[in-house]
Amino acid sequence: MFDIIKLVFDICLFKKGPQDLPGSIWLLRLLLAGYIVIRALMLRIYFDWLDTLLQLMVEIFLLVGFVWISLYLVRKLGRFSQMLAALLGTDALISFFALPAIASMASGHGGIFAFSVMLGLIGWHWAVTGHIIRHALDKNLIFSLGLAFLYLLGSYQVMALLFPEVAGVE
Repeated sequence: MFDIIKLVFDICLFKKGPQDLPGSIWLLRLLLAGYIVIRALMLRIYFDWLDTLLQLMVEIFLLVGFVWISLYLVRKLGRFSQMLAALLGTDALISFFALPAIASMASGHGGIFAFSVMLGLIGWHWAVTGHIIRHALDKNLIFSLGLAFLYLLGSYQVMALLFPEVAGVE
């Protein structure tokens, strides 16, 4: 387990890419479970269990759809489990680091420091997502960062449309 966390952390530090993850369904399920646990903890700060569950389902659907469409368009569907596992694992890890800042902001005691930490983590998440896309799709960094930005912005917009209370919180 430590090796998996270290590998995901190395992807977050831009030392490794999604190609370094084994294309294992077991690993994909493990990282999906970790993603669900961390995101549920994060969403439960603001929402009840039903809203948390619904939002998680939509998030996962959007991510799986994005990965599949992206890889389909460049004819590299064989990388699906590695790209999805990398995105799930890195999002879970970065979200784990964001939990204290989100909790302090939710309690009203976060202030400028928690807000600054969140901005930094959002930027890091964007850069890591672009890094994963670059390696998975074999595209240049500018294209990958642009696609990552469009995905993150688009998924936020979908979530805000489906769950209007999200727009006021995140």
